[in-house]
Formats: sequence, C-alpha cells, structure tokens
Amino acid sequence: MFSYWYPYPHREVSGGRELFLIMVSVDVIIGPLMTLIIYDSRKSLRVLRYDIAVIVLLQIVALGYGLWTMSMARPVHLVFEIDRFRVVHAIDVPPELLDQTRPGIVALPYRGPTVLGLRPFKDDLEKMHATLAALQGLQLSYRPEFWQSYDASRNDVLRIAKPIEQLKARFPDSVKQIEAATAGKAEAARTILYVPFSGRKDFWTVLIDGRNGDILGYLPLDSF
Repeated sequence: MFSYWYPYPHREVSGGRELFLIMVSVDVIIGPLMTLIIYDSRKSLRVLRYDIAVIVLLQIVALGYGLWTMSMARPVHLVFEIDRFRVVHAIDVPPELLDQTRPGIVALPYRGPTVLGLRPFKDDLEKMHATLAALQGLQLSYRPEFWQSYDASRNDVLRIAKPIEQLKARFPDSVKQIEAATAGKAEAARTILYVPFSGRKDFWTVLIDGRNGDILGYLPLDSF
C-alpha cells in the first residue's frame, strides 16, 4: 500500500498512514480482543470453533472493507493546476467523467500517482463554466477532460515557480530542512525552484528543477 498507493509524501498529505492505522486497529480489535472476550474454557470445542470462525469472518470482512476504503482514497495524480500542484484521489474524480480521459492517460492508476498538467481553456465560456464548477467543489484537477501530459505543462510550471532562496527567506527556521531536501542535487542546485502543493490534509511545497521542470522533492512547508 505504501509502495504503490501511498508513496512519499502521499502517506502524509493524503492521510494514508492514518487510514492504515485505523484498518489495523479495527482488525486487532475484532481479532485478538474479541477472542479474549468470547473464550470460555467451559465451552465445547464445537462451540469455540464456531465462535472463532465468526471472528475470522468478521476480520476478513473488516480487512476487505479497509482495503477498499484505502483504494478509493488513494492518490491517483499529482496535477499542476494554474499556480500549484494538487493531489487528485480516486474518489475525487466523478465516475461519469472518466470516459473523457484523453488517450495515453490512465484515469485511475493503481501503481502510484502520475504527474499531469491541465490543458488551456478552449474559450472564455469553458473557463467560466469551469470556474463556477470549481466554486462548487469540482476542482479543475478532478476533471479528466482537462488533463494533459506533464511535459506539455513544464513551461507553465517554470513560469510561476519561485527561487528556492525566497522559500528560505520565508522560513528562516527551516533553512536546514530545505538544504537537506536539496542535498545531493548539485547539478540543479543553482536553479532549484518551488511551487505550492495542495494535499488532502495539508499544504506542502514541491521542489522543481529550474532547467527542465522535473520534480526534485517535497517539503512539509505551506508556501502558499
């Protein structure tokens, strides 16, 4: 789950760690704890076997429901949206819009989130409708008809990205953390930029290679 569905930093920004702990806790409660509660040495072996079978069945159901929940909540895309990156989760995408996904893009991948961009609006009318929908909660990044490859959005990313020095100036207490995140990236060190990152729970920062727009890393800093 953490290798494919919730790789770093999504186990933090998408709540993967909390969901996993809840799932494990529920299974532990249903399993060992209920076994202790129902066990009675005076019960016949037949009755104990029946009780244990019921507990095992409940555990399997709880595990299946937990896996389904984590699957529906998993991040599927990291989309560059105008002035930020936004995480899109499987449950965020309206099912009726999935058939509008452009060729070459997997709508709901299971092997980790992919990086995408958004195509330009066709006209002012489309922009107005999209803005109204966003105000009602349907963000642009949740709409497959706007998705495009990240390569097509690299110039847009570089245009709005800001120098890493500005981030250090904004967060003087986190300079060491910022430098640690950029360590080992000597070739890109002079051109590292940053872009805000909107997750389900928190706001983070994406580090960008200023030469080509590649994503270099992430920081738990709200740079909005």
